[in-house]
Amino acid sequence: MAERADSGAVAAETSVVPGVGQRRRGWVLAGVAVVLGGVLGFHRLVPNWPGQLGSLVESFLPWGGALVVVLLVIALVRRSAVALVALLLPVGVWVDTFGGLLLPGEEGGGRELVVVQHNVSDENRDPAGTARALADSRADLVALEELVDPQLAVYEKALAADYPHHVVRGTVGLWSKHPLSGEQVVDIKPRSIEEGWSRGLRAVVRSPYGDIAAYVAHLPSVRVGVGGLASQRRDESAALLGRAIAGESVEPVILLGDLNGVVEDRGLRPLTSQLAFSERGFAFSFPAAFPLARIDQVMTRSAAVGHIRTLPATGSDHLPVVARVTLE
Repeated sequence: MAERADSGAVAAETSVVPGVGQRRRGWVLAGVAVVLGGVLGFHRLVPNWPGQLGSLVESFLPWGGALVVVLLVIALVRRSAVALVALLLPVGVWVDTFGGLLLPGEEGGGRELVVVQHNVSDENRDPAGTARALADSRADLVALEELVDPQLAVYEKALAADYPHHVVRGTVGLWSKHPLSGEQVVDIKPRSIEEGWSRGLRAVVRSPYGDIAAYVAHLPSVRVGVGGLASQRRDESAALLGRAIAGESVEPVILLGDLNGVVEDRGLRPLTSQLAFSERGFAFSFPAAFPLARIDQVMTRSAAVGHIRTLPATGSDHLPVVARVTLE
């Protein structure tokens, strides 16, 4: 009788423990979901120290949606009602923040230009093919970065027929169907970089709709390591570019460039605080083999950026991005 009682007690205990463990796992999932929703909704509150943590989180913020999907699958497998309810928070925040990017672009208006931005890579083995692909976009403006000899001569020759006007300063260039004037270097060189570094230019585009100040820029690269995100040079360069654009007297303004940062990244606040960007399309542009983020940007002032998308891969490690810019 005693043995039967003991075995019954053990059976009762083992029948309760799994239920307790399941509930605990459900609450853990719910806690993770709430934290994820908080990060998505209040990422500006994530401190940037140590290791530029805030910027690092913001660089991959859209991928929070993938984490939501993973948590949803686990919650369904666990049949956890509390986790499913908690997941409503990050789902709602993600949809509010990024849902608009999934919507189709609006119909273009009459006063618009098609623009292409592309870091062509200084290791591109097919500059002629890259140039043909860009010309096939029939864009009004084409901005290129990492222009080096002897590839530069190939781009100039291949794009000449479709783009009779162009300017190159340092390693960045602008090709245009419309006349250019006022070409000049924009100094965005961080103090720690030696002389001979030139990655910014400004020109006035004489478009059919009036003058447009066009900027092309290639901000310094960032690196992700054990110490976090190394973006100090990029941030300093963004501040210099933002200062130059703030003093621009010609309206509208179009900025095309490899900014080595996403629009959510606080390191680009000197630019995103005064310029508009597309709210339609993800257009992840880097790395070309498996795009994780859009670091190639089209931004404007006194104009609107329509749906932004990528073009097929070229010989570069970036994908080209193309957008319609509607002038006010």
